[in-house]
Amino acid sequence: MNLIGLGLVGFSAILLLALSLIKRKSPPKWRIIPAFTKLSRAMDLSVEDGTRLFVSLGRASLLTPRGGAPLAGLGLLRRIAERTSLSDRPPVAVAGEASLALLAQDTLQAGYQAMGAGDLYQPSSGRLSGMTPFSAAAGAMPIIRDENVSASMLVGDFGVEAALLADVAERENTFLLGASSDISSQAALFASAQEPLLGEELFAAGAYLDAGASHVASLTVQDVLRWLIILALLAGAVLKLMGLI
Repeated sequence: MNLIGLGLVGFSAILLLALSLIKRKSPPKWRIIPAFTKLSRAMDLSVEDGTRLFVSLGRASLLTPRGGAPLAGLGLLRRIAERTSLSDRPPVAVAGEASLALLAQDTLQAGYQAMGAGDLYQPSSGRLSGMTPFSAAAGAMPIIRDENVSASMLVGDFGVEAALLADVAERENTFLLGASSDISSQAALFASAQEPLLGEELFAAGAYLDAGASHVASLTVQDVLRWLIILALLAGAVLKLMGLI
């Protein structure tokens, strides 16, 4: 089983690299996800209004099996930093894990530098809000309430504490996009966020916001792996019916 897993990882990496290098003649057509349309509008409005965007990346380290969700959140954060680099109020990113907070700072700085606005970057834009799930939520709540935030994004690995942040965003009447890899927080955000993302929609944020060719290629890789799993299940069912396994 370990060899099969390593094989899938290697196959996915090669396919992702190959698809990233292919030059597309026209942009791909995907189904419309209203959350990303509204998020793009919220980013533009924050620059015009001089308000702030808030991003919470959750509590998981990238070195754990749950690191995929915050990695997707970092991709979204990079795009937000690029599109709001000239805003009067820079976006704020928080995390509930020390190394993830450092990566948030680095991602914000890279986004500013990519737009030629590196001198506008503020290190305080990336913060460690707490070292436990509920302390991280408690540390993030005053930011939404007191720092003129017009839109909040919860994109990462959360638990039920995500409901606390959603409640503050609702009380402040701010746009809230919620996405998590944890089923309990998905349930909480589905009931409380204006625009919840479900399942693999979390990993589509970068592609929908034009974050780069690798993000577009990742969606194709997801589809390929999905079809491989379907074919494997069908083949297993046929072999079981034939009595070969």
